[in-house]
Amino acid sequence: MDVRNRSPMSVCGAIVLAWACFLVIALRFCLAEPSFAGTDEAAPPTIDPGRLEAHVRTLSEMLGPRDAGHPDNLDRAASYIRSAFEQAQGKTADQPFRVGRTTYRNIMASFGPPSEERIVVGAHYDTAGPYPGADDNASGVAGLIELAGLLGKADLAIRVDLVAYTLEEPPFFRSEHMGSAVHARALKAERAIVRAMFSLEMIGYFTDAEDSQSFPVPGLSLFYPTTGNFIAVVGRIGEGRLVRRIKKAMSNASSLPVHSINAPRFLPGVDFSDHLNYWEAGYPAVMITDTAFYRNPNYHAATDTPDTLDYRRMAQVVAGVHAAVLELAR
Repeated sequence: MDVRNRSPMSVCGAIVLAWACFLVIALRFCLAEPSFAGTDEAAPPTIDPGRLEAHVRTLSEMLGPRDAGHPDNLDRAASYIRSAFEQAQGKTADQPFRVGRTTYRNIMASFGPPSEERIVVGAHYDTAGPYPGADDNASGVAGLIELAGLLGKADLAIRVDLVAYTLEEPPFFRSEHMGSAVHARALKAERAIVRAMFSLEMIGYFTDAEDSQSFPVPGLSLFYPTTGNFIAVVGRIGEGRLVRRIKKAMSNASSLPVHSINAPRFLPGVDFSDHLNYWEAGYPAVMITDTAFYRNPNYHAATDTPDTLDYRRMAQVVAGVHAAVLELAR
């Protein structure tokens, strides 16, 4: 382009426009990461949506309320999860801890060899208040249980630990009493090497309604769909390579759109789940989520019931997480 006869203002305008375009492209890559088309290289396992729904209904309809004020129900939910892990042939154990005079427990299951490195996949089974908590977070626990069944049949190169946490929700959120904080501290104390941690946080609510997806800041709508029909991989700044590997594996495992973000923790929602405690312990971690209150109008409400979830697409999420775990476990 010949700029010799152009005014200084027009040249400056062209430079500003060029820099603006560069920044948009850079933000697109750094925040959203590139998208990947699915492939048919390996047939993903079939996940039964009906089984996922059965787990969600059991947890939210038969074993509730599952908040901190109902420890007996939390104990019943823990026993249900442990039984499912045992049926999947996992090496199962409780991780009890006390808060005041009450004992709570995480439920753990280990698959694969006793390797030096491990992968951790977790989901909290408690709820915020005396609500059904179908999406938050019976959906994540149902996914964890079905993932256990798949891992029990897999030939794993390294150890994979599944953990069902208690006390993720208020009044213990961001406290030392979160079940995931207890687990992360125990790993750090034993100097465990964690290759990656996955937090399954609300994975069952999808909608094809226009403008059904909102964002913590308005500008993100430039990079992401405004229809809530995708699953998200959320990571922190500096862990882009991990997020890209997980996103690619999940995209290759199903037709469900997968979007991702690497963002600072001060962006609302980025650290709103159990993965935050693994970041605090110095471990790489991501959250797999339907974006919670940025999409689901039933968040922390009595209307968060099993009939509001999409179990077919939820099954695709589980297939994607399974593929990502196998990719990272190589």
